[in-house]
Amino acid sequence: MKNDIHPVYREVVFVDVSNDYKFITRSTVKTKDTIKWSDGKDYPLYKLDTSSESHPFYTGTQKMIDTAGRVEKFRQKFGSKKGSKTSKSSA
Repeated sequence: MKNDIHPVYREVVFVDVSNDYKFITRSTVKTKDTIKWSDGKDYPLYKLDTSSESHPFYTGTQKMIDTAGRVEKFRQKFGSKKGSKTSKSSA
């Protein structure tokens, strides 16, 4: 295996800046900031805009779209095209 071609795999603290949720995991992400964790050690810090703690899908605040209403609106606007086929006569 070649030396010095692999990224550094280490423990990194990720912070969701929208709600200040913090978690630690292993990653190869490059960071400039550090943070002192509850165990007293300094870890690299990576700031996230959205995590599972703030994403609407995971928090249950996701809006459901009424697709059935859209289909009915389309059918009312353009109507059903059933029975409108024209038969071509062979020449």
